[in-house]
Parts: sequence; C-alpha cells; structure tokens
Amino acid sequence: MSQGASAVAQKSGESLLFLTDDQIRKGIEAMFFAYRGFTADPDRILDEHGYGRAHHRAIHFIHRSPGTTVNNLLSILGVTKQSLNRVLRALVEDGLVEARIGHRDKRERHLYLTEAGAALEQKLSDAQRERMRAAYRAAGPVAVAGFRQVLEAMMDPEMRRHFDGLSDSSR
Repeated sequence: MSQGASAVAQKSGESLLFLTDDQIRKGIEAMFFAYRGFTADPDRILDEHGYGRAHHRAIHFIHRSPGTTVNNLLSILGVTKQSLNRVLRALVEDGLVEARIGHRDKRERHLYLTEAGAALEQKLSDAQRERMRAAYRAAGPVAVAGFRQVLEAMMDPEMRRHFDGLSDSSR
C-alpha cells in the first residue's frame, strides 16, 4: 500500500479492521462497566425520590427540548406509550413536569420542567458531567474526539437524527 493510501485507510478507520473478537469483546465489556459508573451517581439520587432511569431519561430530554411533545419523547426514548405515561404521570403528580395542551393541536401535550424538575435535572446532570469531565481530562482531547466518533458511528440513523436535532452550542 502506498503512503497516501495508508493515510487514507488510517483516516477512514479501515486500519482498525484488524481488531480481534477478544478486543471487540473487551470494548463491549468496558462499555457495560462504564455505563454502570455513569449511571451510579444519578441512580442514588433517583432512588431518594423513588424514581428510576426511565424518569431520568424523561427529565433529561424534557430539559434539553422544553415544550417537546409526548410523541417526540416516545420516539426519542423508544418506550411504549403506556410506560411513558406511567413515568410522566408520576413526574407531573410530583410537581416536576408540567404538561400543557398544544396551541395548534389540542390533542398534543407539550412538556416542560417545573422549577423543582429543573433543580432535580441539574443535580442529576451535575453528577454525570463531573464523571465525564474527569474521564475526558484523563483521556485527553484526541481520545475525546475519537470516543465521540465511535459513539456517533454506533447510533442507528433515527437516533442520530434525534441526536443531531438537539440544540447544542458546543458542536
């Protein structure tokens, strides 16, 4: 392979195709254990309130897109309507989420965090940001960029559209 072709292969990721099944398995296991660490702090906070990860995901995405509809949240979370309604009912009853009827379509419910919901979201995301910031700092900027590339490459196209659609000034 010529030097130019080698550079193209490295840039496109083709040079990584030599990874063995054991190396891939180790990456899968690392992802499982990293996820456990990433969710451990929020899980403790959620447990204090009698909530689970489904509540956390709902709170997170309502915060990221104030006024999002129930249908949009269903699409992002990939859960059943019954499951989401159970989560939203608890969050509304506990005063963390407000559901407003749509202006154009009275059948739509637009979701917003209340002040208490925003405070809980802040507490949950602070814990995760702290862990991410420490990991990013330890890994360095090249690894951070590579990690994000890997995560984005693993997303299904529909999830990638949701990800790209979230407003984020850091991208």
